[in-house]
Amino acid sequence: MVAKMAALHSNDTWDLVVLPSGKFTVGYRWVYIVKVGPDGQVDRLKAHLVVKGYTQVYGSDYGDTFSPVAKIASVRLLLSMAAMRSWPLYQLDIKNVFLHEDLAEEVYMEQSLGFVTQGESGLVCRLRRSLYGLKQSPRAWFSRFNSVVQEFGMFRSTADHSVFYHHNSSGQCIYLVVYVDDIVITGSDQNGIHKLKQHLFTHFQTKDLGKLKYFLGIEIAQSSSGVVLSQRKYALDILEETGMLDCKPVDTPMDPNVKLIPGQGEPLGDPGKYRRLVGKLNYLTITRPDIYFPVSVVSQFLQSPCDSHWDAIIRILRYIKSTPGQGVLYENKGHTQGKKQDVVTRSSAKAEYRAMALATCELIWVKHLLQELRFGKDEQMTLICDNQAALHIASNPVFHERTKHIEVDCHFIREKIASGCVATSFVNSND
Repeated sequence: MVAKMAALHSNDTWDLVVLPSGKFTVGYRWVYIVKVGPDGQVDRLKAHLVVKGYTQVYGSDYGDTFSPVAKIASVRLLLSMAAMRSWPLYQLDIKNVFLHEDLAEEVYMEQSLGFVTQGESGLVCRLRRSLYGLKQSPRAWFSRFNSVVQEFGMFRSTADHSVFYHHNSSGQCIYLVVYVDDIVITGSDQNGIHKLKQHLFTHFQTKDLGKLKYFLGIEIAQSSSGVVLSQRKYALDILEETGMLDCKPVDTPMDPNVKLIPGQGEPLGDPGKYRRLVGKLNYLTITRPDIYFPVSVVSQFLQSPCDSHWDAIIRILRYIKSTPGQGVLYENKGHTQGKKQDVVTRSSAKAEYRAMALATCELIWVKHLLQELRFGKDEQMTLICDNQAALHIASNPVFHERTKHIEVDCHFIREKIASGCVATSFVNSND
């Protein structure tokens, strides 16, 4: 706490003033964080002085608050690019990220107990810079970071505003992705990467963490074979929190003979526990595609979970117990996504056609990002489907009684096929 207050004072975060008439102060609290490494050992202890942003008034002491955050798909794409080209991955951590930008709004905060300036107990803090907890802090921080990175010569991606890139005259490249205060850098221009790090060191209190090993709770190991992603510690933490560390493991995450439906069994006494656990399992699917489907099934009963749905979650946990360190190896580009359709279709062909439309959206987004990054060749993308009828609907502009009700926005896939952007291919379901 003492070190944090010293950092705040050295950064000229506030001025002590008399509270103007008609103004009010926002409260504060201290938040303590234990940073743990991938080995489960305590890395460092942190304390943050946090403003109670929920007491702020829109239009008075804050305005727009949106701040972009890197998509997990972008992070995985960057890692797979590094794996394909054998580029080293580096990680930086920026300290006190929300304290770097001047605050445009007029905000007053109470002095922290234990750190009240002697003889000035009647004064309040007029914030000069953003502070943790303020609604506008993330936006102010990203605006500042964006300016500093572009000052170096990096360009911001229009597909994902948290991804930046730079190409020199020799064709060498630098790629950067930022997730709040965590930064991952890779590319072929090692000299340029060194200069970029020095540029960031000049503008921010930055810690060079060396080679990328642990990012957003994901353990990352790079070798000549590619990049391995896993969440072993995260999986074990889930098992420990639920008392399942000593459970009997099973070989499959779901019982094929059990069909889950709403209202099946007795309602759970604490549905919040169910929702929290499903949320954690959903995050685990980042590196565990083998549990993607069962987690998507139990996610359908968040509103009114019953004991049968809880039993299905226990089954998933028992499966995780058998393979806690399992992950994915990136040797080439890969992106996974699933979405339950919110409409009832009258045939499997129409359901597959809708899924093809969703997949086409993702393909176009990935292609847009890769084109911006100048990575790979600008080739036609292939969309693979195991339903011949859906492929026929996509490739032929037919309208009749059985297809005329399909929403017009789903038919854009036909335009992409006609323009040569996407090609379709059939694959047998057994393959």
